Amino acid sequence: MTGELTLTGQVLPIGGVKEKVIAARRVRCKFLIFPEANRKDYDELPDYLKKGFAVYFASRYEDIYKYAFGKG
Repeated sequence: MTGELTLTGQVLPIGGVKEKVIAARRVRCKFLIFPEANRKDYDELPDYLKKGFAVYFASRYEDIYKYAFGKG
C-alpha cells in the first residue's frame, strides 16, 4: 500500500505507477487500486504489464473501502 488521503477523504495522486505495477506482478497481486488522478498514467502502460489485473480507480476513501472490502 502506498499513497495519501486528505483529512476530508480525497485520494491524492501517487508516483511510480509503472514500478508499482511491476512490483505487484512480481508478488502475484491480482487486484490494484489507484488514485483516479493516476488513470492516465496507468492507461499509458503497455498491455503486457496491465494483463491479468483487476484495476480500480478511487477519488475518495469511500471508493477504496468499497473496492477493498466489497461494501457500499
